[in-house]
Amino acid sequence: MILDRLEDCDRYRAAQPAFAAALDFLQRADLAALPDGRADLDGDRLYALIQRTTGRGRASARLEIHRRYLDIQYVIAGDEVVGWRSAAETCTITQPFDESKDIGYFDEPPALWLPVPPGSLAVFFPGEPHAPLAGTGPLHKVVIKVKM
Repeated sequence: MILDRLEDCDRYRAAQPAFAAALDFLQRADLAALPDGRADLDGDRLYALIQRTTGRGRASARLEIHRRYLDIQYVIAGDEVVGWRSAAETCTITQPFDESKDIGYFDEPPALWLPVPPGSLAVFFPGEPHAPLAGTGPLHKVVIKVKM
C-alpha cells in the first residue's frame, strides 16, 4: 500500500509503466469537473472510475480484494477513510471471488484505518485487502484501475 499526496507522487512514475499515465490523468486541470462514470485511458488495461458518492462509515465498509487490478484511489473532495489489513493475516472470503468483476469480500474487519484527505491517494496492489468508503458524508473521488 502507498499513501501519499498527489503533488509528491512523481517518484512513483517509474515504478510501474501505467503510473505515469494514471498520474497525468489525476493532474488534469478539469478533473473535478469530469462527469461520474468510466474514463478509458488504455481500454481495460487502464481506466478511471469517477465517483460522487457518500461514505458508508467504518461499520459498513467491507474489506475487498482484487487479483488482476491495482487500485489508485484519489480523493478530490470529502472525508475518505480506507481500512487496510495485511494480506498475510488470515481472512475468510464471504462469497466466492467474482472473476468477472475482479473482486472478493472478507468477513474480518480492517486492522488499520487510514484517513485519505483531499489531494491524496492510496494505492492498493492486487491481493491487498482494503475497505474503501469508510468515511462519512459526501465524497468525490477517482479510482484508477491498473491491470497487472
